[in-house]
Amino acid sequence: MPLGVRHRGAFRMTKAALRSSVIDWARTLALTAAIVLVPRTVLCQPFTIPSASMEPTLLVGDYILVNKFAYGWSRHSAPLSPAIGHGRLMGRQPARGDVVVFKKPGDGRTDVIKRLVGLPGDELQMLDGVLRINGTPVDQRPLGMRIEETPFGVLPAERFAETLPGGKTHLINSYGPRTAAGNTATYRVPEGCYFVMGDNRDNSLDSRFDPGPIPAGQARCAWNPAVDALLPAEIGMGFVPFENLVGRADLVLFSWEAGSGPRWNRSFRRL
Repeated sequence: MPLGVRHRGAFRMTKAALRSSVIDWARTLALTAAIVLVPRTVLCQPFTIPSASMEPTLLVGDYILVNKFAYGWSRHSAPLSPAIGHGRLMGRQPARGDVVVFKKPGDGRTDVIKRLVGLPGDELQMLDGVLRINGTPVDQRPLGMRIEETPFGVLPAERFAETLPGGKTHLINSYGPRTAAGNTATYRVPEGCYFVMGDNRDNSLDSRFDPGPIPAGQARCAWNPAVDALLPAEIGMGFVPFENLVGRADLVLFSWEAGSGPRWNRSFRRL
């Protein structure tokens, strides 16, 4: 057989082997991506707590597990919130008192964690530091004073056990009845939307504050700027659309305090 023909045959075999290798690599990558992404999209996903807005329930450095199927699935269940349609698949309504992770209505990208306190149709107001739901103040049992670090320095805070309608009880921090966040207008929650607040009541940017512009498709949850002139627009959450819910925070996996190390007593703590 001529030498040139033998070389051409060898080259053809090399191309076939290369093509087979590329296909094998592509299959491996696709399988790996599916193994990593599918559970995070449809089952559960870990998150880290970056701020103090949910203290004392959640501390900076807590690593939590979020149940992704608690409310069904939307495009925000998937990484990067791809533009693949609106609404929810197998949607289930959240319960008052749930600790929820959601995409910030103003940008649809930023993950936020707060407590859901207002359901569609509710009227809510903060008056003298006490949350009122449909005109009735929620029950607050005082648990004593604490010293807390805040963006405004070290301040005394009173801790309460707060019980929401339906019986859900959780801890909150309050820095006094006369703070700006402790006295608000009345908020009426639109259909298909929810009202959220941080447990660290006076150190939380939440549904009490203007989120700024939101996507046209979520106009039903649009904010009324006249309600809130306390702070500039676009720093709050406003009303949270059902579609924006990512999942329910169910468990603190473990906790790490910067400069001190692990907080073992917070491991596997249910929320």
